[in-house]
Amino acid sequence: MISAEFFCAELDRRGYGFFSGVPCSFLKGPFALLEQRDSYVPAPNEGIALSMAAGAELGGTRAVVLAQNSGLGNLLDPLTSLTMAYEIPLLLFVSLRGWPHAEDDEPHHAAMGAGTIGVLEALGVAHGILDPTEESLGGLLDRAEQARRERRSFVVLVPAKTVDAHPVPAPAPDARMDRQGAVSVIAGHLGDALVYSTTGMISRELFGVVDAPRNFYMQGSMGHAIGLGLGTALNRPAQDVVVIDGDGAAVMHLGGLALVGERRPPNLTHFVLDNGAYDSTGGQRTRATAMRWDELALAAGYRTGRVCRTAEEVTAHLGEIKGRPGPHLVALHIGRGGATPPRVTSAHTNAEVRARFQAAATEARKEDLP
Repeated sequence: MISAEFFCAELDRRGYGFFSGVPCSFLKGPFALLEQRDSYVPAPNEGIALSMAAGAELGGTRAVVLAQNSGLGNLLDPLTSLTMAYEIPLLLFVSLRGWPHAEDDEPHHAAMGAGTIGVLEALGVAHGILDPTEESLGGLLDRAEQARRERRSFVVLVPAKTVDAHPVPAPAPDARMDRQGAVSVIAGHLGDALVYSTTGMISRELFGVVDAPRNFYMQGSMGHAIGLGLGTALNRPAQDVVVIDGDGAAVMHLGGLALVGERRPPNLTHFVLDNGAYDSTGGQRTRATAMRWDELALAAGYRTGRVCRTAEEVTAHLGEIKGRPGPHLVALHIGRGGATPPRVTSAHTNAEVRARFQAAATEARKEDLP
C-alpha cells in the first residue's frame, strides 16, 4: 500500500501547489495530511473544487482535485465545459467505490462503481487505475505529465486499500451534544412526520435510534435530502415533513436551502447537525468556522432559524415553534466522531426502505383526506 506521506511528497516533488476536493475514505490518508496545509481548500462540492483548481492553474499554480467517484457527476459540467473547452489541464484523483465488485460496497455505490470508467472513456478523458505501489503512482503521474503537455486533464482512479490512512488531528472538543444525543432528541419530537435523513452516519444514527417506516434513509445523493423533503412538503401540505441534514451535505447544495426559503412550505422543519466534519469518510473538516445557520435561514426566507447547543435548548425551541407555520431551520452544534452506528443495509435493502416509506406516506395521505 502507498503511504500517505509518499503520496503527498510525490505531488510536491512534481510541483503541485494547490489542492482541493471532497473527501472519500479511500483517500483519507492524503486528506489528513493536506488539511494541515494552507495550500489545501476543502470544497463544498466537487464542481467547486474543480473550478478552484482551474483558477489556480490559470494563475500559474499546478493544481490537484481529490474526490469520490459518487461525486463525479458534480464535476462533469466544469470538467467538460470549462477545463476541456478551454484546455486547462488538471490532475484528478477519483476513488473507485463500488468497483470492481458492487457487492463489496454499499448499494448506492453500485451504479457509479460500474460506470466510472465508461463515463471517462465516453468523454475522452485520459485516466489510469492506481495499484498499491509507489511505482504505479510514479507511472501514472508520468502519464499525467504527458497529458499536461497536450493540454489535457488526467484522472488517477483509486481503488480500495491502495493508499494508506493517516491520523486526523482531533480538535479541542467544545460541543455539549454528540451525534447520537442530537438524533435522539430530534427523534423524540418527530410524531407522525415523514422524515428524510441525509447520507452517511446521520441516516445510520437515526436507524439505530428509531427505525420506522416513515423514515427514508437517504444513503447516497449527498446534499439532496432537502430536495426530497421540499418535494414532499409542497405536494403534501397537510403532512409534517422533517429533514435531518449534516453541515457538509447542507453546504454542498445550498441552493436547496434557498429554494425552501423562496417556496416557504409551512409544514417543513429542517434540522442541520453541524460538527464541522465529514464523519462518514474519516473526520475531515468541512469548514474552519461554523456557519451562522440562524442568520442564513432567515436571509434565505425560512420563517425561523435557531442554533442550539444542548438537548434542553432543542426541546425548548421545538416547543416554541410547535404549531407555528414553517419552514423552520434548527441547527444543532455537535461534537465530531462517536460510536459507529449500525448500517441500514444490515436490516433493509434500499428498495425495502423506499417501499415501506411509500406505504406509510400513502396511508398518511388517506388519513388527511376528508
